[in-house]
Amino acid sequence: MVKILADSTCDLSVELLKKYDIDIIPLNVSMDETEVKDGPDTDIDAIFKWCDENNTTPHTSAPSFEAAMDVMKPFLDEGKELVIFTISSEMSTSSNVMHIAAEELDAEDKVTVIDSRNLSTGIGLLVVEAAIMAKEGKTAGEIEEKILELIPRVRASFVVDTLTYLYRGGRCNAVSALFGSALKLHPEIVVKDGKMDASKKYRGKMSKVILDYANDLTDSMKKAVPSRAFVTHTPCDRETVDSVVEFVKSLNIFDEVLETQAGAVISSHCGPGTLGVLFIDSEE
Repeated sequence: MVKILADSTCDLSVELLKKYDIDIIPLNVSMDETEVKDGPDTDIDAIFKWCDENNTTPHTSAPSFEAAMDVMKPFLDEGKELVIFTISSEMSTSSNVMHIAAEELDAEDKVTVIDSRNLSTGIGLLVVEAAIMAKEGKTAGEIEEKILELIPRVRASFVVDTLTYLYRGGRCNAVSALFGSALKLHPEIVVKDGKMDASKKYRGKMSKVILDYANDLTDSMKKAVPSRAFVTHTPCDRETVDSVVEFVKSLNIFDEVLETQAGAVISSHCGPGTLGVLFIDSEE
């Protein structure tokens, strides 16, 4: 039997984790002397309050080997094989931590680590597909083979209200060139080949920018796998989020449109007011 695990950057809600029997290995978010574990219940507003008060952003880090082992060991003791998803190795050492934890547990043959080459519910899309396959009785090898086919087809993008957080985090080189622009820019950030890059540049009121961004994705969404799409956001205007969810639903493309809130790690790097629409393309 296969058990699906993921690091916390998959940004799946508590309800989805329970529904698909997925367990999380949390990354860490450090604010001076305070460290919190990333997860669907983390207080994101408190993190942004700290950012505003200190004019900086938290330090985020991969799970410790011990934390990874603590989550993995009980399932291995039950005789289960593990398939573990991590944020892109271009952005974190989480994948390497999982490999070392498996070695420490002498369970390399029982643990399959998948570098998602993505972030947030770009990972979540893959994790849910794997969990469905696990429930169907697929082997770890069968799950890995299918997921590796899907990875290049994940379409993950988002628009940000402020460039400050991405600039401080240094994980999107294109942002450095945009930061400090005299114009108020809201770039679309696209994840490709495991990295973030700036794509379209929007200007104006953020509520309009987000709806324009969603509308611009329409042609791409028409080519999507119809099973599901995610609308994932950091703390964002409720009316705007609802408008995007309803717009994506109105296209009648997806069987389900799932709204989730980004966790502490993704929020810390993207800042408040960020929203993305994520789905899997039907072809590369």
